[in-house]
Amino acid sequence: MVSTSKIKSVDFYRKIPRDLTEASLSGAGLSILAAFFMIFLFGMELNDYLRVSTSTSIVVDKSSDGDFLRIDFNISFPALSCEFASIDVSDVLGTNRLNITKTIRKYSIDSKLNPTGSEFRSGPIAKAIKHDEEADEEYGEGSVTLNARNFDRITHQHAILVVNFYAPWCYWSNRLKPSWEKAAKIIRERYDPEIDGRILMGKVDCTEEVDLCRRNHIQGYPSIRIFRKGSDVREDHGHHDHESYYGDRDTDSLVKTMEELVAPISLQSQSASGSPPADMKDDSKRPAPLAGGCRIEGFVRVKKVPGNLIISARSASHSFDATQMNMSHVISHFSFGKKITPRVMSDMKRLLPHLGGSHDRLNGLSYISNPSDSNANVTIEHYLQVVKTEVMTRSYKLVEEYEYTAHSSLIHSLDIPVAKFHFELSPMQVLITENSKSFSHFITNVCAIIGGVFTVAGILDSILHNTIRLVKKVELGKNF
Repeated sequence: MVSTSKIKSVDFYRKIPRDLTEASLSGAGLSILAAFFMIFLFGMELNDYLRVSTSTSIVVDKSSDGDFLRIDFNISFPALSCEFASIDVSDVLGTNRLNITKTIRKYSIDSKLNPTGSEFRSGPIAKAIKHDEEADEEYGEGSVTLNARNFDRITHQHAILVVNFYAPWCYWSNRLKPSWEKAAKIIRERYDPEIDGRILMGKVDCTEEVDLCRRNHIQGYPSIRIFRKGSDVREDHGHHDHESYYGDRDTDSLVKTMEELVAPISLQSQSASGSPPADMKDDSKRPAPLAGGCRIEGFVRVKKVPGNLIISARSASHSFDATQMNMSHVISHFSFGKKITPRVMSDMKRLLPHLGGSHDRLNGLSYISNPSDSNANVTIEHYLQVVKTEVMTRSYKLVEEYEYTAHSSLIHSLDIPVAKFHFELSPMQVLITENSKSFSHFITNVCAIIGGVFTVAGILDSILHNTIRLVKKVELGKNF
């Protein structure tokens, strides 16, 4: 067996008998300073260990061909009716999707951006509208000409008033005119306004009755509106509650529609029901917009190539007056990529305080134009440069975010005005990686701090002690 004395011989920390040691005031003061210094350095090292550090690099975007990018938005147009508002997407690869409705919701709003009702239902994409064949035969004036002076009076005189809001320069208005007048003559003969009075067909020239057409939120020509006695004008906020007709425009279809409207109304009562009849389930007749503005919200998916998101007035059977179109808008939200939950975003901002500052750069901005200031209409364009950012963390593994810069301008042109968002993705992406710290490295540094401070303090104490002894010897005159 190994003797105890041999084991003691390898002791690194040999002890000096306490009786042989001497405490000093200078050593006590230096020990207190060394202890405070150790605590301070330990706190600094602990803070550095707990603080998250990251490394940032620029790499090529490795998105595979066929990957799609989601665009979320919430935009309010005070002067664009939901009736004709269309969301279109195009890109440099030839993709061209018109009037996207599946992932889009529309709400009628007033000029102050306040909603005026429930969600506006656009209905399915309309089929080709049928018109009468071109004919040389003469047709008489069967419909009644309405204007601002007689509109309200005539509206309340008849149970059903069907009005054609048209513009003389409009191609579709001119296609409708013969069949409209023929149908109006037939209905007048069957339901004499003087004797029967249940239905009347009228027309309004919107180039002359601008205010009347604006009051009824007419933005496309021709627009056929169905007014019902007792429910055509509400006292609250001056809303006009009526239906729009989107069906075929040939004479037979118009006459059939008028017959269906009259059928539920008895000759004695001459009062239209406050609610649409059963045939209103037909997509040819839907509620008209309650206000002249529209809030559009939802999302679209686009390919990761340069492209455009365009919001405009669109219809296959209506014309628009470019000088009267106003595409002013207020952006409540516009972002790329999947939505990040508030909790994850909060953690990301603790990780990187500046992350997330540009993923919704357009939020809260307004772009207002006044068409009356110029004869040319105004298109509002936004040029967006998008950069993908990937954050590799220990808790969430991988978080993707898209940040973008935005430059906007108002452009005068001769075309129908639009709101265009041109987006272009960078071929490079930012990769941010969270750097983990080793606990063993932390312990090593703590030991180095304690040992280093203890050693340096010991050296200083030795120097100070020997210096004091030397001074005392000099004072005593000792020779050494």
